[in-house]
Amino acid sequence: MDDAAIFQSRPARTLSLSRRERQTSQSKERDFFEVSCIFKLLLLVLWTPPPWQLPLWGVALAGMLALTHMRFDGLEPMGLGVGNFRPALWAVGLASVLAVAAVVLAFALRTLQLPSNPMWFFAHYGAYTIWALVQQFGLQCFFLPRLLRLLPYPLSAVSVATGMFAITHLPSPILAVGAFVWGSIACLLFLRYRNIYLLAISHAILGIALGITVPPRLDHGMLVGRRYFTSVQKPTPTASLSQP
Repeated sequence: MDDAAIFQSRPARTLSLSRRERQTSQSKERDFFEVSCIFKLLLLVLWTPPPWQLPLWGVALAGMLALTHMRFDGLEPMGLGVGNFRPALWAVGLASVLAVAAVVLAFALRTLQLPSNPMWFFAHYGAYTIWALVQQFGLQCFFLPRLLRLLPYPLSAVSVATGMFAITHLPSPILAVGAFVWGSIACLLFLRYRNIYLLAISHAILGIALGITVPPRLDHGMLVGRRYFTSVQKPTPTASLSQP
């Protein structure tokens, strides 16, 4: 190739590089806008009094689903496929072991609260399991991928994502700390296995264990946001296993 051809090709490469840099910058601006808007909307939902809270939940969830659909990378990359299900089953096993240990400890400390009505247990904690899946979807399928594109290192993205996850569990100190620890573990597991279903099951197991072992006076019935201060704790049909 002669010198004239070389000099003619440089502006084309420069223009192509400039276009890619501009597209990358626009993509990051979009990621930042989506993350900040949905996060602020979630905080607004958590601190809004009824009856406006439920409609705002619908808006937040619809917005998250719409934005995820617009930038959908596929079932497996988004963690919505069934790949790596068996290799990641150990996480559910570990969560189960921790839950059993918490129940044994609560029994020894006389704080165990097992519902006496099985139907109440399955209805209440069945709904909680679905809620755990929604939380893992938001954390792993919405926030984490955008933060991975925004930040230079995966651990930085994990730290920011779990920090935001913990903030949404304030003002409960127990849930905020638990959310940060579990969120960090869940994000790292997601990056390794890309499966939110096992994360949701593990989340539900740990959450249910927390619900039946920690007295409501300490965790306010596992409520967050405005409801942490304003909700009246409803009596739970429990069967005490401790001696008076």
